[in-house]
Amino acid sequence: MKVSARAQVPPFAVMEVLAAANARRDAGESIINLCAGQPSGGASTVVRERARELLAAGDHGYTEALGIPALRRGIAEHYGRWYGVDLPPEQVAVTTGSSGGFLLTFLAAFDPGDRVALARPGYPAYKNILASLGCEVVELACGPGSRYQPTVEHLERAHAQAPLAGLVLASPANPTGTMVDAAGLTALADWCAAHGVRLISDEIYHGITYPDAATQQATAAHHLDRGAVVVSSFSKYWAMTGWRLGWLVLPEDLRGPVDALAGNVALCPPALAQHAALAAFSPEGYASAEADVARYAATRAVLLERLPELGWGRVAPPDGAFYLYADIAASGLDAVTWCARLLDEAGVAMTPGTDFDGVDGGRWVRLSFACTPEEIDEAIDRIVAWQRGLLDAT
Repeated sequence: MKVSARAQVPPFAVMEVLAAANARRDAGESIINLCAGQPSGGASTVVRERARELLAAGDHGYTEALGIPALRRGIAEHYGRWYGVDLPPEQVAVTTGSSGGFLLTFLAAFDPGDRVALARPGYPAYKNILASLGCEVVELACGPGSRYQPTVEHLERAHAQAPLAGLVLASPANPTGTMVDAAGLTALADWCAAHGVRLISDEIYHGITYPDAATQQATAAHHLDRGAVVVSSFSKYWAMTGWRLGWLVLPEDLRGPVDALAGNVALCPPALAQHAALAAFSPEGYASAEADVARYAATRAVLLERLPELGWGRVAPPDGAFYLYADIAASGLDAVTWCARLLDEAGVAMTPGTDFDGVDGGRWVRLSFACTPEEIDEAIDRIVAWQRGLLDAT
């Protein structure tokens, strides 16, 4: 039987590494998992307690396609608290994870054949979903000169070849952790508006930034009047990965199309997760999330202090999220082999850069430091010893 061409997208290698690491752990091996972009602590106590109450007494039937009104209102109020944005709840759409949000946005905003730009290296699901929908993905080679983020100059060059229909921007970015400042975001939004290009801003790592970062988070919710879309999630800052709950902040012209698509694609986001997520906006919910960020910061500090011991080449500045993206080409191994051997021989799981960059990713790896300082310390001990063994073997 026929399999559609749109299904021919590459698998996400991090999930394969995660499965291999879990299998070894289940077999009794000592494994330190630095491959998955998953907060180690899980959802806050206040969210979990609310979920228990709802399981005992709540109604878990279908909700409105774009989410329960109380949660849409809670998200809108969050934008007022964090960003000073006066956001009507009607411009918020609750989605089945940010992944569901991207799918709805891409379906509503782009037609087959549209050219959509994104940074390379970058999160692979962007390009894979776009390609499966028949869009032409335009990868912008973003290196240290632009802090691994796209610029107006990148867009000018790509647009000169053929008109762009969209730009997907991630700040903080996966896998690099780098960010676009408010001035840079405004410049991109202005350029996109002037050229009829839809700006889609992935902000799922907002809240996870560090005081010594070169820049601080800025939201595209300030640019809704230019047609920008914000994609965000409860998965990272609030550590609710498996609850599959995200949201969109939509400009006026996409509200109706996204509403119509949402009802057909998923009927509604998970009901239990929606009702429980309201507790994330409580003082206790914010406090728990900030405690997680403080732990990531402590782990990051250990990692940066010991980074010279690892002897890696170029490293992207980890201003936000909980990733370190590093060049390991000096090892003489390609990234896939390097990660496989590191897991086999040292019990440390990391992700090859081939997931994020199909051109240069073979020399890069991604490390997730969403763990404890003690775990990162032990992982670095293992990596340093293993790399020393590689050198001795040559």
